[in-house]
Amino acid sequence: MPFLPHTLEEEQAMLKDMGICTIEELFRDIPEQLRLKRKLNLPKGLSEKAAWDEVERLAHRNKDIGQYLCFRGAGAYEHYQPKAVKHILSRSEFYTAYTPYQPEVSQGTLQAIFEYQTCICELTGMDVANASHYDGATALAEAALMAIQISRRKKLVISSLVHPEYRETLHTYLSRRGIEIIMLPSENGLTAVAELEKVLTTEVAAVIVQNPNFLGSIENLAFFAQKIHEKGGLLIACVDPVSLGVLASPGECGADIAVGEGQSLGLPLSLGGPYLGFMACKEKYVRRMPGRIVGKTVDRLGREGFVLTLQAREQHIRRDKAGSNICSNQALCALAATIYLALLGPRGLREVGKQCMEKSHYASELLVQLPGISLAFTAPFFQEFVVKTQESAVSINQRLWEAGILGGLDLGRYYPELKNHLLFCVTEMRTKEEIERLVEVIGG
Repeated sequence: MPFLPHTLEEEQAMLKDMGICTIEELFRDIPEQLRLKRKLNLPKGLSEKAAWDEVERLAHRNKDIGQYLCFRGAGAYEHYQPKAVKHILSRSEFYTAYTPYQPEVSQGTLQAIFEYQTCICELTGMDVANASHYDGATALAEAALMAIQISRRKKLVISSLVHPEYRETLHTYLSRRGIEIIMLPSENGLTAVAELEKVLTTEVAAVIVQNPNFLGSIENLAFFAQKIHEKGGLLIACVDPVSLGVLASPGECGADIAVGEGQSLGLPLSLGGPYLGFMACKEKYVRRMPGRIVGKTVDRLGREGFVLTLQAREQHIRRDKAGSNICSNQALCALAATIYLALLGPRGLREVGKQCMEKSHYASELLVQLPGISLAFTAPFFQEFVVKTQESAVSINQRLWEAGILGGLDLGRYYPELKNHLLFCVTEMRTKEEIERLVEVIGG
């Protein structure tokens, strides 16, 4: 193995220091019956060129959004990424900086995080935001832990129309903490509000609602806020940031904590990550917020500077006492979101949201004209909608795939009662001709 840097003499010296003679002795604690008694079934080694050709051949088996028209969302969306975003991210002072462990000499990184926090606060209508989380799912789970700490209650009520994978993450976080999770059913593509009255008590820490929800429908956040506040609990709103260009913000609707996935803000789909989860809350809950918060101040000479204003020391030191063990953030992804929002501004973001709404409604109007296809729900929607099909959802998506189109999500995977229901997404990226092409292929 000439690619290994150690000589035989170096290997023997290391083995001697460990008090053994052979590499095989390193594995003596592994039971004999668990050991592989033959060589690994691997192909012969290749030259560099041959290996590169093989890797390229395998890579070409993957298809990407550049090759296919995308009409799928469900938590990861194809929006336009302005070219300036990637250009600015490529500057060495940004892509080599990890985290401000020495904040006094990390002014550029701190300022970038501060600007990101400001953008998230303005977008969500909340008072304070942290420096970001790993993704939307972990941000939601961290918000749930935060609400439990604030209220000192042991129950959570969550809509069944919160992203199924977010709910799985939440269950992973809470499964060993003795927290009861109560699921609210759905009706006509919305969370069943009639069921809310039956489960809300003074033992519930928070209600968790996604808006727009996983089926694309727009929920009445203000109603949920009113009901949970009457019981002294909190509302956690999981939101699509792009929708906030045209929909009322969580803060306007009375939410206490707002979270979501920031991938829509200038980040590509990129095979599922890395992404960033954003979190914002009312100021009175700031000391319970996980992660770090950057603030702006002045020094004794009146010069502007940025500092790590707040971070719970338990996250690093007394970890068993901590409400959260989040010790890092997605700084580069958060910077991408900040650049994107700065480039678009309020009017630009509103225009993106408006195009998403108009194009998705245009697509739905054309699709329901096809025989065997109908809108599954009458609830208002933003950029995603559900159609019910007489034909198998699998066969429709196969036909679309062969025509170079990534079709809607087969909802039967997550909701068995929605077999042969497809969740379509239409963003500002799709043209009128591409939407009509989708309808043409589905119609045969």
